[in-house]
Amino acid sequence: MESFDLLRQIGAGPSFREALCNMIGASQMFGDFDWHDIEMLSSYMQAYDADKGMVLFREGEAGDFLCLIIEGKVDIFKEDVQRKEKNVATVGPGKTLGEMAIIDGEPRSASAIVAEQAILTLLTKANFERIVREKPALATKILLKISRLLSQRLRRTSGLLVDHLE
Repeated sequence: MESFDLLRQIGAGPSFREALCNMIGASQMFGDFDWHDIEMLSSYMQAYDADKGMVLFREGEAGDFLCLIIEGKVDIFKEDVQRKEKNVATVGPGKTLGEMAIIDGEPRSASAIVAEQAILTLLTKANFERIVREKPALATKILLKISRLLSQRLRRTSGLLVDHLE
């Protein structure tokens, strides 16, 4: 069973679509997309409610969705050399996690656990692949956003790592 199968879907259908668009449009990742692109993207995403303590995914698992946090917080954990989980980040509203999973198909690089009651929107790998086929211009915009985000994270991590080198 997929992790997101344990989430409770909130809202569905045309009556919820505007609310979903507003959620997506308020995010850092997609906030500068025009409304038409947000509407297109919303037809490929769903919103869910997640309880505190819920594991969204574990390090090493196959990854198959990107998660956009609308409300609440999610803790990110990474195993150290002694296989002890260490909290490396807390991600809050407007931020995304799991972006690499819809791109590279590699196992999850960290674990994500809901730190406080959250509302999330998910873009599954299957739906992203549909966007690539059906809406290539939108897929290109999403890929550029993910590329920039990953580049920023790599630069920040490289900056932190240099302080630990001898």
